[in-house]
Amino acid sequence: MMRVPPFKYVAPKTIAEAARALRDAGPEGMLLAGGTDLLPNMKRRQQTPKVVIGLSAVKDLRASLRGADGAVTLGAGLSLTDTARSPLVADAAYRALTTAASKVATPHIQAMGTLGGNLCLDTRCNYYDQNHEWRQAIDFCKKAPGPHGTAQREVTHGTCWVAPGSPRCWAVSSTDTAPALVALGAEVTLVSADGERRVPVLSLYKNDGMDYLAGKRRDEVLTAVHVPALVGWRSTYWKLRRRGSFDFPVLSVAAALRLGPGGVVEGARVTLGSVASCPLEVTTDALVGRPLTDEAIAAFADHAAKPARPLDNTDYHLSWRKRVVREYVVGALRELRGDPPGLLARSAARVLPVLA
Repeated sequence: MMRVPPFKYVAPKTIAEAARALRDAGPEGMLLAGGTDLLPNMKRRQQTPKVVIGLSAVKDLRASLRGADGAVTLGAGLSLTDTARSPLVADAAYRALTTAASKVATPHIQAMGTLGGNLCLDTRCNYYDQNHEWRQAIDFCKKAPGPHGTAQREVTHGTCWVAPGSPRCWAVSSTDTAPALVALGAEVTLVSADGERRVPVLSLYKNDGMDYLAGKRRDEVLTAVHVPALVGWRSTYWKLRRRGSFDFPVLSVAAALRLGPGGVVEGARVTLGSVASCPLEVTTDALVGRPLTDEAIAAFADHAAKPARPLDNTDYHLSWRKRVVREYVVGALRELRGDPPGLLARSAARVLPVLA
């Protein structure tokens, strides 16, 4: 049985107390929200904080509201279940978020995991997400370099077993809610002992498996998510995984559209997940100002698949995962166009036989 290493537990009751505790703990401190990511990592000795700051008693982290301008603020401490069921995001414009939250792992984990925790989810890799003894047998890796590492993994020596000659780590971003929130143009509030700031969700991330949360300082607490009023928009989220009831994504596509008269695209945002160490925003200039025809969708899907360069660090063969990017972009856009569900299912089925 794997057990977590010893640590000191701190239980603040306010956001300010949590920020001060995180500052005082320095590099040996880490935040605990739902614990569905951090605690397994601690058992595998991937992260070994000496101080764990629990956020379950901070009620303000679960507060949500709709502003006078129609924008929605969701507390970062909301469970994924409560996020998916919140009446504030029940509109079709926010379906990408509610679908993404409802597809994280199992219902049990959705009930424990939080919106903020999923945004800060650790990157994953076949060589990294193993127990300590397994990793020790292959001489550890760059992301978790064994007994020489720290709680925040500042050590940069070691080998990336995905790409041994690479100077960086290629672990994959596996958060479901981040691609959805990027497609919705959302922002987050970050609070430290020195004050607070508000930044776009996309700016949190860097395409590096170790420094994936480069936009969030170590002493900051992610306290809230802000989604703008999206009048006339609709959105969706498509997720690929081997076991539909449990697994992390090996590909996700979040798309949001605003269609005008004649089906002309007035606004569009598309984000790819799990194909890099961070969510990838796809430029949508080719879609805007044109009707959403089959030809326009096909051409855009070819364009959207180009930045996806999956490596052999997660499930399925990497070349097949690359091909599925195009099919999922096509499916997501056709759904937003209003194609019948049966037609969408037949379109996705073209790639599914490979799953066997």
